[in-house]
Amino acid sequence: MTLFRRSVDIVSTQDQDEGEVRAALEDDFHHFRVRAYHRANLIVEIEGQALRYPYSACPEATGQLQHLIGMPLSSIAHSVTRQTDAQHQCTHLLDLAGLAIATAARRTPRCRYDIRVPRRINGKTSPVLELDGEALLNWDVNGSIIENPEPFVGIDLRAGMARWALNNLPEELAQAALLLRRSTQISIGRVYNLDLQEHASSTGRCYSQQPVRAPSALRIKGSTWDFGDTPDALCKTDQEWLQQAARFL
Repeated sequence: MTLFRRSVDIVSTQDQDEGEVRAALEDDFHHFRVRAYHRANLIVEIEGQALRYPYSACPEATGQLQHLIGMPLSSIAHSVTRQTDAQHQCTHLLDLAGLAIATAARRTPRCRYDIRVPRRINGKTSPVLELDGEALLNWDVNGSIIENPEPFVGIDLRAGMARWALNNLPEELAQAALLLRRSTQISIGRVYNLDLQEHASSTGRCYSQQPVRAPSALRIKGSTWDFGDTPDALCKTDQEWLQQAARFL
């Protein structure tokens, strides 16, 4: 039985030295969009939309994406973390922006990731990532450790994986691996009734969880949805918006 699903759908259009990229992310806990314009290989405009989110402060984080203006296009999605402090961004909006920028840098017209993380049994699960409908990654995970297959055996999802992946894997595989890592980690939230929370925790790990605003970042009750039996519904409402990117040129 699938416990958690996430999809990321990206459309990129370019003409000579300028273009637009649009990206949508939807999972059990979130629904975000990012749109970016680039010229002469630099991000010149960017905006985010928060459509479904866990805390009342999350939409405010869309403005934090402005820190990416002036960033060079990079085929490494993780490069956004060198441009801005991830702890003062929405984690998932920033991840989505990185994926969008990398897609534009590679001049890839369209790509879609679909992820499923089965329910854990005795701490074990086998998350799967598909790229454009084809299975790309399929891990056996015990706790936070990947047990299969190579070259991921022994990698800890919680410690040093980003550096290892970027140093040891081809760019696009590293990108997929970090996306699957994020999904596998946050899927644990499905075990809990998050609506029992009053507000975000003051962990300092993201925009809403900064101690200065966590007490006022109230839990949006009912924001967790179940896509276990309806995977086709993920990003379905984003399709018309995504296709509008083609009208830029």
